[in-house]
Amino acid sequence: MEMSGSVAALMRGMGAAARAAAADLAVAPSEQKDAALRGAAEAIWADRRMLLEANAADMAAAQGRGLAPAMLDRLRLDEGRVGAMVEGLRAVASQPDPVGTVLADWDVPSGLRIRRVRTPIGVVGVVFESRPNVTADAGALCLKAGNAAILRGGSESARSARAIHAGLVAGLRAAGLPETAIQLVPTTDRAAVGEMLTMTEHIDVIVPRGGKGLVARVQAEARVPVFAHLEGIVHVYVDRAADMAKARRVILNAKTRRTGICGAAECILVDRAFWEAQGAPFLADLVEAGVEVRGDDTLQALPGVVPAAEDDWGREYLDMIVAARIVEGVDGAIAHIRRYGSNHTDAILTEDDAAAARFFRELDSAILMRNTSTQFADGGEFGMGAEIGIATGKLHARGPVGAEQLTSFKYLVEGDGTVRA
Repeated sequence: MEMSGSVAALMRGMGAAARAAAADLAVAPSEQKDAALRGAAEAIWADRRMLLEANAADMAAAQGRGLAPAMLDRLRLDEGRVGAMVEGLRAVASQPDPVGTVLADWDVPSGLRIRRVRTPIGVVGVVFESRPNVTADAGALCLKAGNAAILRGGSESARSARAIHAGLVAGLRAAGLPETAIQLVPTTDRAAVGEMLTMTEHIDVIVPRGGKGLVARVQAEARVPVFAHLEGIVHVYVDRAADMAKARRVILNAKTRRTGICGAAECILVDRAFWEAQGAPFLADLVEAGVEVRGDDTLQALPGVVPAAEDDWGREYLDMIVAARIVEGVDGAIAHIRRYGSNHTDAILTEDDAAAARFFRELDSAILMRNTSTQFADGGEFGMGAEIGIATGKLHARGPVGAEQLTSFKYLVEGDGTVRA
């Protein structure tokens, strides 16, 4: 739905409303915020047929525009995915409220008592693309952390996002919280994103959730601080001490469970010693499952494996395609990931504790895993109930961004008529 009038005026009005709502949310009791989340879950589930109809319309329009299969998978909702979204809202409601948590307290010789306490950030702007569930996840996490949210979804998911947002507003209304605590930008005009990126007086942080192009634009244009969520160029390294049965199970799941999520494996690295001793039947498993495996000079000799090009290293496919390469032990794996990775998620498959320790110590990805599928790179699987995304930057928030990561802190200092000498 396009809006008449000035997009700038629209966004400034939303920003002012969000700032006012944030002041109320900062002092809202936990019970009231949690009631809003549970009410939103009930409203979304009660109206799920309408939501699924809206999503079907989004899917039809996206298919008509020739959207890639991986993007269509991100966009698609069914009753199971709606149920998971609803359970995510309830899970966030059941978590401890991070606001007011005392992070540290101490006394100093002057007689002062000092506490460092979690506090809301204020107003969070979230810019996302085709995943409609981000509407619920982002709105819920911001609310739990006492923040107001301005959400701007992509045109592909506009109908679905509006239906989900209606449920969030119903929960806020029922709990007696400002309906402007979670706002959805009602226009698909790209100028709205540009406005959000410069609204320093109204928005405290921007969270981009989407492809490389979106994140690059946000980082280049934003005057508001950004939680960077870069692409997931996810590596799985098969060490010489890997267990073959585990490797076959983990790699197949890491690539094929859902190819369109940021935790999907995009490159398989195989230790030469493992290859020479046991081969790489896990690549045959991928080929059999319908994955196009693009291998280096050695691995392309395997049946069904096609030659890799230079640009296959460091590439996020989000599709039934994976790159594969022989490396010289853990040193070779670390060097490859340092050169081509995105600091998102990387995994080692090994029974050697020393190799795993080196992999964990010498790589700086936001998430490092051992002997498990990278599809677990998800806030829900980390026990956070939901996430806005996986932050790959190094400041403030890193890895899955849940409610706790959407807080800042302040110092509370108490004395007893204490003066400084």
